[in-house]
Amino acid sequence: MSDTTCHMSVSVDGFAAGPDQSRDDPLGKGGIEVHRWHIGDPRATEEDRTATGWLMRPRGAYVMGRNMFGPVRGEWDEDWRGWWGDEPPYHAPVFVLTHHAHEPIEMAGGTTFHFVTEGFDAAYAQAREVAGDRGVDIAGGASTVRQALRAGVIDEFTLDIAPVLLGSGERLFDDVTEFPFAPVEVLHSPLSTHIRYRRT
Repeated sequence: MSDTTCHMSVSVDGFAAGPDQSRDDPLGKGGIEVHRWHIGDPRATEEDRTATGWLMRPRGAYVMGRNMFGPVRGEWDEDWRGWWGDEPPYHAPVFVLTHHAHEPIEMAGGTTFHFVTEGFDAAYAQAREVAGDRGVDIAGGASTVRQALRAGVIDEFTLDIAPVLLGSGERLFDDVTEFPFAPVEVLHSPLSTHIRYRRT
């Protein structure tokens, strides 16, 4: 599938991450609660497992923001290689938006992180070039997804809405003025409502 996809989890009040994100708390205070449906919670249902399949389907390339890649800010002053250990789950090129140049980082399992300083459009163009028929995924975080929505590049958007309130943090849809999608599938569990949208 050559479509561009995006799959994000949010609280019911619209936050993709809670306040006070840090190395020890990368999703912010309470942010992990919006992801319980796919991280081994015993209450997860078959519907959650189906949505996990949507989340983890292989893609040809990924675009993510620097804050999703790691906690290092400003100049690259340490050897950070991502949150995911020696073999990240992507198994494809990942284009990381940053204001600070960095040499590519090749990981086990086929993931290579490429660092793009020219902005979202440049990162997306590079991802499209290498993705082929497997398509591109906009991996997050919230700022990168907002840029993709404003650029109009997402064909399929999946939103997992967890029944929790975070109150503050990083809101997913700030400064997004259009949502040209229609729901095509809805699944729900005690942990999340999973809505898969297609561009209209």
